Formats: sequence, structure tokens, C-alpha cells
Amino acid sequence: MSLPFHPLDPDLFSRAQSLLDEEWLARDPDLAPMLPTVLARNVGQDWHKAGTFRHHLVGVARSLSVWQQPRDVRLLGLLHSVYGNAFVDLVKFDPAKERARMRGLMGESAEHLVYLFCTQSRTQFVQRVLAHALEADGSLVLEKDGQRHVLTPYEVAVFIIVSMADTIEQWSSWQDDVYSRFPDVQQRPQTAHWAASLWPGPMRPTGRMLHQISALGQALQHPELKDLLPIPPVFAHCSQNLSASDEAAASALYWAVVQQDQPLVDLDVATGVLENAVRHNPWVGESQMTLAQLYLTAGRRDEARAAASSALQLFCVWGNSWDKRVQWEAWIAWTRILLQGATVDGSWPERLDKLNNLALRD
Repeated sequence: MSLPFHPLDPDLFSRAQSLLDEEWLARDPDLAPMLPTVLARNVGQDWHKAGTFRHHLVGVARSLSVWQQPRDVRLLGLLHSVYGNAFVDLVKFDPAKERARMRGLMGESAEHLVYLFCTQSRTQFVQRVLAHALEADGSLVLEKDGQRHVLTPYEVAVFIIVSMADTIEQWSSWQDDVYSRFPDVQQRPQTAHWAASLWPGPMRPTGRMLHQISALGQALQHPELKDLLPIPPVFAHCSQNLSASDEAAASALYWAVVQQDQPLVDLDVATGVLENAVRHNPWVGESQMTLAQLYLTAGRRDEARAAASSALQLFCVWGNSWDKRVQWEAWIAWTRILLQGATVDGSWPERLDKLNNLALRD
């Protein structure tokens, strides 16, 4: 049975490749002017889920850049929590005193989005989008302090897209536990769940949040939203759903191979397990990348080339990694090594120790 691999889009790869350099943000004409102001607030020293707050802000902005979002949306990604919010206790800019300064730096429309994103209930927003509570015109009604607030269709589209990028950048198994069943989080005592509390946990990929991201993306197909902003390329431009059961199965199968919970002498069982992981969830690169290495090791170069090319496409589509054990840039680098090994004669070693020597040739 054939696997649901994806062709590599050269233009998408080129966009992603330009973001592999750590200095990409400093070269972005829209985002670079805000960088000194943000860095001056020590965002690189603050903890945030899978890294530091700086790592998170830059990662969200990177996905939005890959997704070709306009300036105001990318600025929101870079600054989406700087006024604080219900999810984090970080307040890098005081909204009671510094909004005028921020408006002067980023412009009124971008600052409005940042302030709104920080002060409205994002839990309520996600709940209502997932409950298909959008109005016929694409707007969405939220409640805060006993008052109704209506998000415009444009604001709804922006907040959906930024929420998708925000989630994929940070979520791993640690949050699957401490924030279990978000957006309907239950209050649980830490003493009874001390094992789940230990950060960073096993760093297993999330087993439930990609399903939620796919559902948020499908809300962008609302007739009053779909033409407002570029649709993110994930899940076939947000046209496909990933079921909760398929996500859970794919995550478990992938992790079983990563943890070497398979026969270790021959690779046929691990290969079959990964192939089933890809069938359950064809929308992440890590399982396809790992499968490409198994194909390559078995001498199945054509299949390795297809799997590696598809994995590279998916890493580029997301602009962030699903498996947080290493950074997005590293996943892309190793996938390119595999693609090279499947394409260039003699570039993939037979000896185990020679894996340590591998390098891109172009």
C-alpha cells in the first residue's frame, strides 16, 4: 500500500531556507525594527515551555513568515504575549503605561491586535471556534467582565492563524499533562501528579494538539474568513482534518520506534510501525524523516528519497518542529542529509561510525 507522501515545493523550501540562519529576524524589514525593544526586556532569560520566551516569540514569527502572513500578523506573532495573558505571568510591557510607545514603534493597527490578543480570553476564543460558534458574517462574540466583545472577521482570522503557530511552536507531552484537555483544563493538585509536573518531561510529541490545530485551520474555510489572509499551508491548506484517534495512534507508534521498543536486530518491524504512523498522520515530518533513514539503511533508495523529500516539505510547511527534542533547523539539516544519501551515489555510509562524518555536499 502506497504512503501519503508530499512533493517538495521549491518555492516553499526557499522561503524556509532563508529562515534557517539565526540572523533572519534582524534582516526582516518589518520585524527587525522591533527587535532591540523586545530584547531589551530580557526575553532571552525567561523560561517558556520548550525553551526561552525569546525562542518562543521568534518561533511563532517564523511560522507566520513561512505562511506569508502580512506585516501586522507577523508583528503580532513576535509580540503576542508581551502585555501578558491568562496563560503566562510574563508582562514585558505595561499596557496601562506603554501602549502609546508601542503604537509609535509598530503602528496602530498592529498594536491593536497585540493588545486584543493579550487581553481577550484565548481559552474562550478557542472553545468557541472549535464549537463552530462563528457568526454568519465571520465575527465571534466573546464575554469579559460581564460585557460582550465582538471580534471582527479579520480579527478572528488573525487570531486563528496566530493560535495555530503559537501552539505548534511550544506544545509537547509536558503540556499534554499539565494543561490536559486544553481548552477545557481541569484543576488538578500538583502533589498527586508530581511525575507529570517534572519539566521538561520525556519530550514526547503531543498526542492531541495537532487535531486541535487542524480544527482551528478548518474554521478558516468559513466563507467570510477564507479570503482575508493567506491560508497556512498545513493540512493541505487547512482543508483536511486530523482525527483525535489518528493523532494519538501516530504519536504512540512514532514514539515506540524512537524509544526502541521494537526488535533491534532487523529493521522490518520498526519500518512497518513507522509506515503505519505515517498513514495515521501524514502531516508531520519527523515520522517520515525517521522512516526515510530506515529505508536508506535497508538499501531502498527510491522510497528513502520519497520519504525524505516529503519530510522536508512538511518541516517547511510548519516552520516549527512537532518533536521538540531538537530544534526545527536540526530536523531540516538531517533530512537534507538523508535526501542527499538517497540521491547521490556513495554518500550514505554502510558503517555505523561513518554517520558521525556526514555533511551536506552543496
